[in-house]
Amino acid sequence: MGNLFAGPHLWIILIIILLLFGAAKLPALAKSLGQSARVFKGEMKAMKEDDAPAGDTAAGATDAPATGSTAPAAEKPSEQDAPPRSA
Repeated sequence: MGNLFAGPHLWIILIIILLLFGAAKLPALAKSLGQSARVFKGEMKAMKEDDAPAGDTAAGATDAPATGSTAPAAEKPSEQDAPPRSA
């Protein structure tokens, strides 16, 4: 049972997928799968970051993280308005 996706089983599964979706749709299917995985990974990372500061404040930390302030957001537009640097 542990060797289910080896040898001829894998080839049979790939052929069935090819027959169901067609060769033209497989790249789009793979692209959407990759984008979904990327979004899922980003959401999981954001959830972990949200949980980390909550755990620090519950432990009695008195320093506020610098990422929560509005100052970095105000700096970003000025960086975008700057002319490009010459090499």
